[in-house]
Amino acid sequence: MIPSTAPPERRRRRPAVSCSLCRRRKIRCNRESPCSNCVKSKSEPCVYDSNDVLRPQQHLGFRHTLELDLAKASQTSHAPNAPAQQVRSQPSRLEMLPPIANVTQDSSTASRSVPSSSKGSWSRTSQSTVSEVESLKSKIQRLEEQLSKVTQGPSSSPRPDPRPSIETSTSGIAGTFHINRESRLNDGQHAISRNVVMHKSRLFGPSHWAQGASMFREVFEMIEPHIRKEDSRAITGLKKCKELARIIKAQRTPQWPTSPTSDLPPKGVADELVDCYLRTIETTYRILHIPTFKTEYDALWVTDAKPSIAFTVQLKLVLALGAITYDDYFSMRPSAVRWVYEAHTWLSDPDFKPRLNIQSLQSRVLLMIARECINVGGDSTWISAGALLRTALYMGLHRDPSHLPNRTALAAEMRRRLWNTIMELCLQASIVSGGAPMLSLADFDCEPPGNFDDEQLLAEDPVAKGDEEYTQTFIARALRQTWSQRLSIAKFLNDLNAYESYQDALKLDADLRASYRAICRTLRGYSLQTGPSPSSFETRVLDFIINYYLCCVHLPFFEPSLREATYAFSRKVVIESSIKLWCDTYPSSPLVTSLPLRDEPVSNQDTLTRLVTCGFGFFRIGSMISTMYVALELKTQLQDEDSLGPNPYRRDLFSLISEAKARMWTTIECGETNIKAYLLASMITAQIEGLRQGVEKSKMPDWLLQAAEQAEERCLAFLEEKAGQSASSLDVGMMDEMGLNRTPAFMGDWEYIMSEAFFNVGNAEPMSWVLNDENRPFMM
Repeated sequence: MIPSTAPPERRRRRPAVSCSLCRRRKIRCNRESPCSNCVKSKSEPCVYDSNDVLRPQQHLGFRHTLELDLAKASQTSHAPNAPAQQVRSQPSRLEMLPPIANVTQDSSTASRSVPSSSKGSWSRTSQSTVSEVESLKSKIQRLEEQLSKVTQGPSSSPRPDPRPSIETSTSGIAGTFHINRESRLNDGQHAISRNVVMHKSRLFGPSHWAQGASMFREVFEMIEPHIRKEDSRAITGLKKCKELARIIKAQRTPQWPTSPTSDLPPKGVADELVDCYLRTIETTYRILHIPTFKTEYDALWVTDAKPSIAFTVQLKLVLALGAITYDDYFSMRPSAVRWVYEAHTWLSDPDFKPRLNIQSLQSRVLLMIARECINVGGDSTWISAGALLRTALYMGLHRDPSHLPNRTALAAEMRRRLWNTIMELCLQASIVSGGAPMLSLADFDCEPPGNFDDEQLLAEDPVAKGDEEYTQTFIARALRQTWSQRLSIAKFLNDLNAYESYQDALKLDADLRASYRAICRTLRGYSLQTGPSPSSFETRVLDFIINYYLCCVHLPFFEPSLREATYAFSRKVVIESSIKLWCDTYPSSPLVTSLPLRDEPVSNQDTLTRLVTCGFGFFRIGSMISTMYVALELKTQLQDEDSLGPNPYRRDLFSLISEAKARMWTTIECGETNIKAYLLASMITAQIEGLRQGVEKSKMPDWLLQAAEQAEERCLAFLEEKAGQSASSLDVGMMDEMGLNRTPAFMGDWEYIMSEAFFNVGNAEPMSWVLNDENRPFMM
């Protein structure tokens, strides 16, 4: 057997310095480009191998190619989803270069083999080449160091935490819901949490009110053993209230479809309803050209001509929105619901092309606001906003009229106003629903509305007023000034891969405050003038919206702020903004009664209060969030207190919580059939009062259960009176025969938004009662 021997060591080949043609022919090459032999032959191009010494003429092209490759590598490394580890694992561009040592050594060898006539020239060329390669190598190294710093810097995306968690909570009353706690680590190794609440087929982002509701799960867990009993008064009371609520809602709801009619309320009532709309919704969301609308409206009462169906539908939506603030108890709710059904039926015609005009688009905007505020499938606002946005895009409203065929000043300005309103509604729907905004600054170039009063637009060539002069577009223009900052907040909260750092949240807070300060300076200038100025409703609505977003940007950090001092500023901002939201909504609250009221009619002072109490949507949810986080703050203060002296908790917070319970009862008196908000408010108030009085932990469940039963008894007595029959005579089978247990056909595909189960004993679906029977959030 022949012993195995190691293979001979492979000798390193000397790098070739001749061109390919001279090397193949085995003739001397003068190493120029092209070389003298290739010039004489004129048959083939003069080509050098990639590992040859760089030719002077080739070096510039190679350097340019290398820099382009490096730029591409840098762009790949900056991709949003490329982790830093992947960037660092890529081979360095320096490793692809021929070794400088070989170039230096071979250049000296080559210099001895060149003819004497060109030796000096090649020596200088070789030295120049080596110098440029060294310089290029140093430059690439610096670029790679900068690239490494960028990929590891504070602005990079946080690294994923390998330990994501899903927390599931089940209760006989609240049902089952899942909290997906996604977190990433920033450079300071602080976890950046992004909680998502899942319920049935729905996903609620960090700005949704359910994030705060999930912090009250201990209340349900404490009373869970008691409500499981068969003779539980809490369960029985809830069932009876639910049955009564179905009867009351069935009495208000018309059949679907509901064709539009020409029936209108008496002129005196209609005039008041139109005025209520113009003083509230129209001041915030510019939709109509008021002189044009009033001209058509007045013509209804002085001529016998039948009005167009398009204007009749638009008018009824205006009347429905005006009915919310018509009186203190929303007495015209059944009529408002019917008007919304009629408008929805007409606008749902499959033949959509005749509806692609400004008047129909105005009606679609009014319908979306009416469905939300009157709560006719109002929980689908985010979905409706998407359809409305695409309709506007299809009609070209995202393009500024200056880029489109010539139009009158009125037509151009109305397009700007409508686009501005649709943008605002999409942003508010994102915050309320916890969904992504689905809109960016790159999606449009339409300019903000001009500073015009409506009467000015009737002139042929109107001239906009200066920014220091108040006009009817004041709130619309002010909101547009802060729209980009508020869009960033919505993306920060609800975008899929939104894991920005706490410093980013602080910057968003500072940017929005800076924009709002500029608006406040303009407002102060109005107060110094003798001309028109914003009403109390306008200024309070503007302040409400800004403080709502300031509160939302800090919500993800509120729960950790109760344990960590790092986020103390967020805790402070959330509580201060919540109190401001409450004071804007209820100017008659004891928290602000010491403040002087403006010299305006009392009805105007209470308009926003009526809008929140009688209506639904963005403003009620904002006030609900404010009370929710104030309650969490007060409860934390009481639980953390270990002093023997007087309780140092803030009595203004306790006053707000007590008032919130009374305000929630007022919503039931105004026609709200969902008692869950009042029920939860009663339980939270009882828990805080129990902590304040020092109730023992073992007795707290009985304390909470007693508060829940008392709240249900009060609601049951009121709903029995509203339904006109005794709760003892109610029968589920009778309700089935009446059709009261069926979801109205109007809802169609929206049925998944309606919660069929009021409570979930045993293996029931998620927290239906907290999300409520129509997915309405509670307000404390």
